[in-house]
Amino acid sequence: MNPRVTRIASGSILETLPMGKDALSVRRRVEAMERVMEGLFVIPGTNRKVGMDVVLDLIPFAGSTIAAAIGGWMVWEARNIGMSKLQMARMFGNVGVDWALGMIPFVGAVPDFFFRSNTRNLRIIKRHLDKHHPSTTTLEG
Repeated sequence: MNPRVTRIASGSILETLPMGKDALSVRRRVEAMERVMEGLFVIPGTNRKVGMDVVLDLIPFAGSTIAAAIGGWMVWEARNIGMSKLQMARMFGNVGVDWALGMIPFVGAVPDFFFRSNTRNLRIIKRHLDKHHPSTTTLEG
């Protein structure tokens, strides 16, 4: 078994997390975290995915702060692959808006259902990786 890979639970979204600092490992970790935060399950009858970000917003104040800390981790990963300060500031802005909207007790989950900061930040990271590290690009079908 590869010592740089952490195995979680069989069949889990986070089944294998590469632990390296290379661009491909960062891409896989950030994509996995975005799926956990924004797309864990589908709301029946709506075909709309939700994740831990919306669920955490149901915990007043602390939930939004925990989600923002995870969003901050994604920005940290972006820093590790050499993204510009402007890109990271934009990502922090997305996290900040998400945090502020989530601070409204219980009602904060509603705007978070539509403003998906982690998905927006993943898009920024993917654009950077596709441009500066094209070997990490994966085809989605």
